[in-house]
Amino acid sequence: MISGNVVSIYICPTKGQSLQSVNQVQAVPGRGLEGDRYFNQRGSFSDKPGEGRQVTLIEIEAIEAMNDELGISLSPSEARRNLVTRGVPLNQLVEKEFKVGEIILKGIRLCEPCDYLAKLTQPEVLPALVNRGGLRADILSEGIIHVGDVVKEV
Repeated sequence: MISGNVVSIYICPTKGQSLQSVNQVQAVPGRGLEGDRYFNQRGSFSDKPGEGRQVTLIEIEAIEAMNDELGISLSPSEARRNLVTRGVPLNQLVEKEFKVGEIILKGIRLCEPCDYLAKLTQPEVLPALVNRGGLRADILSEGIIHVGDVVKEV
C-alpha cells in the first residue's frame, strides 16, 4: 500500500513567474488548484486542453537525488510542480485513484521534464528527471489540500 505525505505546495498566478509556497490550497475538479496559473487559464500550456493538467506532483526524493548526482541545487519550487511528496512512488499511481488528505485525485500520466523547465532552470534537469519528473493528475473531489496531508491509494 502506497503511503507518504505532502511536504510542500506551490502555485503560480501566471506563466513564467516563480512558484509561491502555500500551506494549503483549494482543489477544484475540472479547474485545478485555486490561484494557480492553470486554474486561471494563464499557464504556458493552457491552450492545450486535455487530461492531467489540473495538478502536478513530484517526489522530493527525485529532486534530492538529481541534486546529488549533478552537484546542483534545484529547489522544490524550481521543479515547477504543485505538490511535493515524500515516500510516495508517484510512477505507480498512473491510471490509479489516490487521496491527498480527503481529496481524491486520479493519476493520468508521468510529468516528464520539458524544454520549458530546462530554460527556466538548467539544461541538465532534462535527462536527470526522465522517468522521475513526477505525475500529472486530475482532481475528482473538491476540498482543501494541506502541507502534511497523507497521500495514499484509494
